Amino acid sequence: MAGYLLLMLSLGMGGIALLGFTVFLLHGPLTLVDLGLNDVMLLAWNLCLSLLFFLQHSVMIRKSFRHWIPFPERYVGVVYALSSSIPLLLLVGLWQQSHTTLLIIQGPLRWALRAIFVFAIGVMLWGVRSLGSFDTFGTEPLIAHMKGRKPKRLSFSVRGPYRWVRHPLYSVVLVLIWSSPDITLDRLWFNLTWTVWIVIGTLLEERDLLERFGDRYREYQEKVPMLMPYKGPAVC
Repeated sequence: MAGYLLLMLSLGMGGIALLGFTVFLLHGPLTLVDLGLNDVMLLAWNLCLSLLFFLQHSVMIRKSFRHWIPFPERYVGVVYALSSSIPLLLLVGLWQQSHTTLLIIQGPLRWALRAIFVFAIGVMLWGVRSLGSFDTFGTEPLIAHMKGRKPKRLSFSVRGPYRWVRHPLYSVVLVLIWSSPDITLDRLWFNLTWTVWIVIGTLLEERDLLERFGDRYREYQEKVPMLMPYKGPAVC
């Protein structure tokens, strides 16, 4: 019973959080709650919302942290996804928008940026499909246990956009972040803080992947850039 409940919560809250975050990136803050903060205070508030997500997302995914989890391995994915959705929903719902506008892009360039956003979503779906075993909401081990089969193991293979960059999903998020044609003070703050976190998170993940796949991943690093596709597609 607990497994089914966690499964539904992970899918439901995770799906809502991802949809809300996509709308946030495309449309801007939803401003569900206006706290009436000045620019300095709202930047500090928004930073706290981002840090809450960064800490949860980066700490819980570390292998060292998982040694302290007091429940079976099959629950780790759904608990992680559920735990990630909560700070992301808080960020989307409580983010405070500044009235200080820095840049508004109009005309054809605005539509070009919107087209880039849609294109980036397509690349993300391509990247997820290329992985084959990508488990967005951490449900695969739990579903496998319920069906009495072994969960799929993560294998190392290079397909699709992974021939261009080692972390295409992170690259896509950076494009989604910076393709907004409307830059307010809070949006610039969001773009900068999330860019720094994505780069740091990518470097931490690189360390984990090296530990897991060894020389094979080291050879992949030599052939394929980390985030910026400044080379042609590699043959790996």
